Parts: sequence; C-alpha cells; structure tokens
Amino acid sequence: MKLPGQEEFEVSSACENVPTGELENGPGSCPSPDGTSDTDRGDRGVPTDPLLFIQLNELLGWPQALEWRETGRWVLFEEKLEVGAGRWSVPHVPTLALPSLQKLRSLLAEGLVLLDCPAQSFLELVEQVTRVESLSPELRGQLQALLLQRPQHLIQPTGTRPCQGSAHPREASHNEEAPLKEQRQNPLRRKLPPGAEAGAVLAGELGFLVRPLGAFVRLRDPVVLGPLTEVPLPSRFFCLLLGPSTLGRGYHEMGRAMAVLLSDRQFQWSVRRASSLHDLLAALDAFLEEVTVLPPGRWDPTARIAPPKCLPSQHKRLLSQLREVKGPSAQHGALAEDRHGHWPQAPSPELQRTGRLFGGLVQDVRRKALWYTSDFLDALHPQCFSAVLYIYLATITNAITFGGLLGEATDGAQGVLESFLGTAVAGAAFCLMAGQPLTILSSTGPVLVFERLLFSFSRDYSLDYLPFRLWVGIWVATFCLTLVATEASVLVRYFTRFTEEGFCALISLIFIYDAVGKMLSLTSAYPIQSPGSPAYGCFCQYPDLGGNESQWKKTEPKDRGDISSMDLGLVNASLLPPPECARRGGHPRGPGCHIVPDIAFFSVLLFLTSFLIATALKHVKTSRFFPSVPTLPGRGWLVSPFGANPWWLSVAAALPALLLSILIFMDQQITAVILNRAEYKLRKGAGFHLDLFCVAVLLLLTSVLGLPWYVSATVISLAHMDSLRRESTACVLGEPRSFLGIREQRLTGLVVFILTGASIFLAPVLKFIPMPVLYGIFLYMGVAAISSIQFTKRVQLLLMPAKHQPDLLLLRHVPLSRVHLFTAIQLACLGLLWIIKSTPAAIIFPLMLLGLVGVRKALEWVFSPQELLWLDELMPEKERNIPEKGLEPEYSLSGDTEDVSRRMGPLRRRGQEWGGPS
Repeated sequence: MKLPGQEEFEVSSACENVPTGELENGPGSCPSPDGTSDTDRGDRGVPTDPLLFIQLNELLGWPQALEWRETGRWVLFEEKLEVGAGRWSVPHVPTLALPSLQKLRSLLAEGLVLLDCPAQSFLELVEQVTRVESLSPELRGQLQALLLQRPQHLIQPTGTRPCQGSAHPREASHNEEAPLKEQRQNPLRRKLPPGAEAGAVLAGELGFLVRPLGAFVRLRDPVVLGPLTEVPLPSRFFCLLLGPSTLGRGYHEMGRAMAVLLSDRQFQWSVRRASSLHDLLAALDAFLEEVTVLPPGRWDPTARIAPPKCLPSQHKRLLSQLREVKGPSAQHGALAEDRHGHWPQAPSPELQRTGRLFGGLVQDVRRKALWYTSDFLDALHPQCFSAVLYIYLATITNAITFGGLLGEATDGAQGVLESFLGTAVAGAAFCLMAGQPLTILSSTGPVLVFERLLFSFSRDYSLDYLPFRLWVGIWVATFCLTLVATEASVLVRYFTRFTEEGFCALISLIFIYDAVGKMLSLTSAYPIQSPGSPAYGCFCQYPDLGGNESQWKKTEPKDRGDISSMDLGLVNASLLPPPECARRGGHPRGPGCHIVPDIAFFSVLLFLTSFLIATALKHVKTSRFFPSVPTLPGRGWLVSPFGANPWWLSVAAALPALLLSILIFMDQQITAVILNRAEYKLRKGAGFHLDLFCVAVLLLLTSVLGLPWYVSATVISLAHMDSLRRESTACVLGEPRSFLGIREQRLTGLVVFILTGASIFLAPVLKFIPMPVLYGIFLYMGVAAISSIQFTKRVQLLLMPAKHQPDLLLLRHVPLSRVHLFTAIQLACLGLLWIIKSTPAAIIFPLMLLGLVGVRKALEWVFSPQELLWLDELMPEKERNIPEKGLEPEYSLSGDTEDVSRRMGPLRRRGQEWGGPS
C-alpha cells in the first residue's frame, strides 16, 4: 500500500518541497526589497508547523534481556536499521499493510489519549502514561522501569565508525535526562532545519501484559526527553504501543504505521490541532481514505520505492478536504482559486498599460531602483565567481565567432576587435542600467544576417557602408523608443510557448551549427590523426641534375597524444556535466547528478584547466585564442553621418530600419519573456520597457562608433541564469534539493563584460586557450538550451513507439495524433525560418518571426482550447472568454481535473511537466 501523495511524480508538475525555515520566497509571494514576503504561507493554507523527526524504538529480547533499540526513523521518508550491516538504509517511500493501520486505529480508540499534556520531563511523561486502570501497581512499576531504560541508537558520526549507545541498558534518573555526547554530535542534527521537533514511537511485545496497552500523547510544550531520541530535539508527540506476544510482527508494524502517520504533513497538521479523541480518529480516517492499495502478488513488499524527484503539492489535499466539508460551493471556489496557480494572483505589473507616454518605462525604473543596492550585495557568493568564468568563456567565444563572421561579411569593416570592444561597452552599460541585468547582450545570428544583407546592398550600389549603417541605427533607435513610449512591450503576452520554442530552437541550432562548423574547418589545418597511425605528406626535392620529382613521405606522429582539434572540442562538450547538474550543487533534479556542491560551482573551470594541461602535456597542435585582430585600416572610431552617400539616403534608411526594428523587438522581447518565466521564481521582477529602452540607446551608440549591434542572446542568457540557481542546502532523509530561485544581481554580467574588454590586452595569457575548447563550450550551451524545451521532447515522441513513451500528463489529455500534428507544424515553421535565414530572402526574416504569432493564432482553428491548453497555452483573450466548462478534460485517463485547471494559471506558468528550462 502506497501512502497518499507519495506516488511517483512523473505525472505531476508541482514541486513544492522546501523545508521549513529554508523557503526564502515561495511561489506566488511578492517579496519586498528587504527580502521578506508579503504573503504568509500559513494564510495560504500551507502548513507552517515545525518539521517533525519521528523515531521508532522497538522493545526486543523478550523474555531474556529486554532492551529498547531504535529500528526506524522518518522525516519525509523512512530509513530502516540494517542490523547486519550496522548502518541505516537509504531513504525510501514507506509502505504499510492495511491491517496494521486498522489495528492501530482500534488500539488508539480503546487506549489513553492525552492532548496538551503538561509533562516537563520524561519521568513525568512515563508516570502519566502508565496511569491506566488495567495495570496493577506492581505491573505499573515494572513498566515504568522498562520505559525509563536508555535505548540503543545507531549514530554514525562523520568519518568514524558507527557509535552504539550504552551496551548495558539502565534506568534514567532525574539527572541522567541530559542528552548524551554522541547525540549532540549526531551529523543528522545539522541536516534538520532550526525549530524542528521530535516524535517518539515505542512499540513491542511484553509478556506480562494481559491486554494491549496503547497511549498517544501530545505535549503542551515540547521538551527534550533525554536520550529517548538519537537527536536531542524537543519532543512534541509520544506514542506507546505494547501488548502480549502475538504471531508475526504485529506491534512492529503498528509502530511503523504510527510513525508514518506522524510523518504525513496533513495528519500532523490535524493532530496538532486536535482537541479530542474524535479529532484524532477523524484525522486517521482521512488518511485511510487517501491511501493507495497495491494488490498482493503483483508487487514485492520487500522492495523499496525510491523517493520521487518532486513531492506532490499539499495544497491539493487541503482543497480535497475542503470540498468534502463544504460541498459543491466550496468546490467551485477552490477550482477558481487553483486555476490561478494555487491562489489568485494579479496580472504581472510589468505587462499592464498605464495609458501614459513612457508610463511603463517610469514604472520599471521605480520598481528596479528599490533593488539596485541589493543587486550588488547579492553577488557576494562563491557561485557568482564560477558564473563569471563560465559566461566569460561563452562571451569571448561568441565574440570571436560572430566577430570573424562579421569581418568576412563586411570585408573587414567590422571584425573581432570591434566585436570585443562593442561587447564590452554595450554589455557593461546594459548590466548597469537594465531592468533584467541577468540578460547577456551579444551578437546574434539573425542580426548578423541583416548586417550581411546591408553590406551587400551598400557594395552593389556603391554606397559608403558605415554612414548608411549609422542612419539605419538612428532610425532603429527612434522606432524602438517609439515602442517604449507607447508601451508596446505589453504585447509580449501574445508570445506563447509556440513562439518562444520556435525562436529558442532556431538560436540553439545556430549555436550548434556554428560550433560544429568551426571545428570542422580546423581539420584541414590540423588533420585528424589517431594515436600511432602514420601521417603522410607530399614534398618536392631535386634528386639529381636531371630534374625533380614528387614523393610521398611517411612520418610518425611526435607522440601518442596527437589528436584533432575537432576531437578536442567534441570531447570537451561531452565531458561537461549534464545541463541539470552543472553548476547547481549536488543533484537538484534527483538521482544521477552526484557532484559535490562546492566543486560543482567550478565545473567549467575544472574542465578548462584539465584540457589546458592535457594539450600542454601532449603537445596538441590546434588553433589558439588571440583576440587582437586589427580593424580596417583608415577607419575612425566616430562614423561620419553622410560620407560619400547622398543626403536622401538618410531618409531611405528608414525602410530597412523598420525591418530591423521588428527583428530587434522580437529578439529582445522573446528572450526577455523566456528569462522571466514564473518557474525561475525571480523576486525582483522584470523590466520589459526598461530593457528595450537600454537596447535602443546602445544601438544608437554602437552605430555612431561603428561597432556591431547587440541584442539579448537567448542561449548565453539562459546559461547565465542556469549558473546562478539557488537551491536548498539541508536535505533530510532522502529529500531532493529544492529550487529556491535565481541569484539575481548585476555584478556577474558587469565583470564578464569588463573582462571581455580587457581580453584585448591579455592576449599573452589567453593565447594558451585552445579554440576547440571554446567551441566545445559553445556547442554545450546550444545542446543544453535546445534540450530544455518541450518541443524537443515532442520531436522525440515522433520517433518513439507508443509503448515506450513516458507517462506524461500531455499524453493523458491530448491524442497522440494531435500531438504529432502540433509538432509537425512547429517543425515546418522552424525549417522555413532556417531556409529564409540562409537565402537571399533573409531580408524578410523579421517579418517571419512576427508571423509565428500569426501562425499560433491560426492554430485556434485547428486545435480546440482543451488541446492548446496542454500543447501550448491560451491567448490572453481566450483565457478570459473560455468558460470553465469548456476546459474540463476530454481525454483524461486519470480524472485529475485539478492538473487541468492548474494549467490556466498566470501567463508564464507552463511547461513544468516536461522539466522546464533551467
């Protein structure tokens, strides 16, 4: 029998598993600048009681030498004592036999129940528990002496052998109730959050008892009960389950059942507030109504179920109880409440119109000004140092790659040097002024395509390129400032996941394509040679006076480490940690990621260092990093407005500027929407209007200086966010690490761009970095970004037989053929975007990006709102107009209507059942 709410979580998307005392700002809360939350979790119905540590002490040795021995412990999951191995088992989901719960209920109904017991010591507690009429004075004395015996614990101090308790059980006197030394040194204590309490369950068989004895005690004030529990925590609950000898392990299983009940948050919440035996039994009955029974013969009872990666929401169980108590009226209110992400939330303030010119910009400035000081103080963490190194390597790789491509496209008018200078100037200014400083500005593929077309047009019509480009930049800045003034950024509400995934997939493929292409281009200069294989080369010589001849010469490699540049880059990308593990400290997403937390922050540094050492020791011949490439001779750093161009060209530049403005707006705002998703739990809010304003000003600046144009880089920005993930540190007894949010600050980006500018003067040092290593990081970021979107998972379903497909919520509510149709439409749009980008028709590429929104709108004629609810999300007007009745599950296999209603939450609450980008 599985316990309620602890099923495997592949079919649920709510990950609310933050220990008490570690939740900094929960989902849906509105934090203030000082870090406090305006919404109390207790008011929202989520239990705020202290975490409870439960221990089972079992009476063993009857009838020879009786002793109490700790045989199990619980917080969220169960750990069993493996006596033969002398250790604790791995945490696992507890399973119980249904008769043990039924016998426990009967024993509690007939036994002693003390609520708000005033006992202040273990001795007083034992005296109150043994005051039952069925015990004679002699038996009462024997039982008290037995209960006061010191139990045996298995405590495993770090780096030492397991430490057992006293070898000879003895009674605890008044002055022996202080915690033992090994209790205070128990490493488990450090994993429990402050304020945690304990619950002790004592169970066993006692031959001199004629009838079962059951007692349940809730102490009015928690008190440390001496050495009763292995961790010296104040105890809130005490349960005693004793009785005559029986066949099997009846009392052991009843003790486990009681411990499991106390480890359940809903039962614990009810028992803490119970005022009578009736309330206690009602809480147990409510638990029994939610249990899942596994049929005998279909499952091995000795099997241990691994803890789920994410625990189900306790909120849904509260809603279920509320509907049972208050009836249909409460059910309608609860569904409406759950429809908006558990509790009603106001629309995002960044996406509300003010009705005033530059009103959105003013609101963004006021909102972000409150956090400006903390944007620098929050960066004082070792994790930020690792993020700086990682994003710095990604930024210079991007600057070299796109700088080289831009130099080829413009015949040297702009090159690697301009790319480094522009990246440093624009990026640093953006990090200081932007509304979302985690965004990384960089050259992007679509903008590079536009630059190439603009230069080709100038060359074909004998125009001066840089002055013409200056006027295009002036018009683009003007159009973007107009969009800021009219609050056009609120239109990002219409950028659904369909649009985001298409754009993100395109940019990721550009990263992968460029990285692989660059590594393949190095194979001609640095050919592939397997270890020990001969190398051949052609040379000419004069054998005699009669003439010359050509010969093939066979040479042996200098050493066995002679590998290719492409091999080096691919190996580097393959050896980097998985995207869900890298730089995240441990295993936040469950089993499979076992990096030590402090080391994981510096994984990129370790990989870079290892490959630098390997290439130095093996003398690998490959291209090296050298950024100081001279610019076009004769050009200045200030571009003349006209040059040799006619005056009317300054007006005609408005036409290409209009197309570029659409591209800049789509590129910037789609990236901003992706970075500001609700699942990232950003506390300081977004700044759509302020970000676009900064991009417009920087476009004007870079146009005047003749530097490349910069816009938000989707892949690098996602990598930046991923490198700054904050996760819980105290994981107790199998609890997975909880995602707490992003370390929001301005300093990492600022330092990255300062280092990028300084790289021009650090060539003697940076020249030792092999370019294939940088291309490997480039490839890794592209693969990590494209593998994090739902679109990739649905493409995999196209190639996967139905019987091997994962049990996903999406497939429970939408027919597979409709899922494939939606995926095929997305693939067609992606292919069309790639073709247009790669052909002379790339001038209309910005319009095609805008067309993605139109395609998504047209899909409402092909798919029902129910299907779009799961495949993508509803448009804002559809979300308001579609009634609740039309959103009930049409193809549900499990009847989980709450999961359906959950998907009608805020604009950015989506996609988490696929693991979401992180």
